[in-house]
Amino acid sequence: MSELVEELKMEHTFITENVRNIKNVGITSQEGQDILLSVKNALLAHLEKEDKLLYPVLRKEAENNETLKQTLELFASDMKDVSEAASAFFEKYSTGGSGMTFAKDFGRFVSALSQRIGREERIIYVRYDELIDGNDGEL
Repeated sequence: MSELVEELKMEHTFITENVRNIKNVGITSQEGQDILLSVKNALLAHLEKEDKLLYPVLRKEAENNETLKQTLELFASDMKDVSEAASAFFEKYSTGGSGMTFAKDFGRFVSALSQRIGREERIIYVRYDELIDGNDGEL
């Protein structure tokens, strides 16, 4: 596994563990708000790292690989949906939340994020590592 993919997977773990911690401590608590801000910042930094280091390599390969090109297009569309859901969640609950509406929104957010992370690790990260291995670690 490449160093980049290892880092990205560790970031995924940090993000998902802390998202779950929000539910445990409560979004209305100061600790919950601090965790929410931490998750938001970590997610934004993670996405920026992927955009700068991971996806350019894959896009370059996709110029000559139609299957990869289609996969990246699907992931881009999916990312738009996940990003919009995350932004809406962070905006709506930046000052707290409770009750059934929060529980439903939180569940949808966690589900969308978890599904995206799983697909990314199973498909995109694997493809990236295959490319890196095929080029002796140099691209």
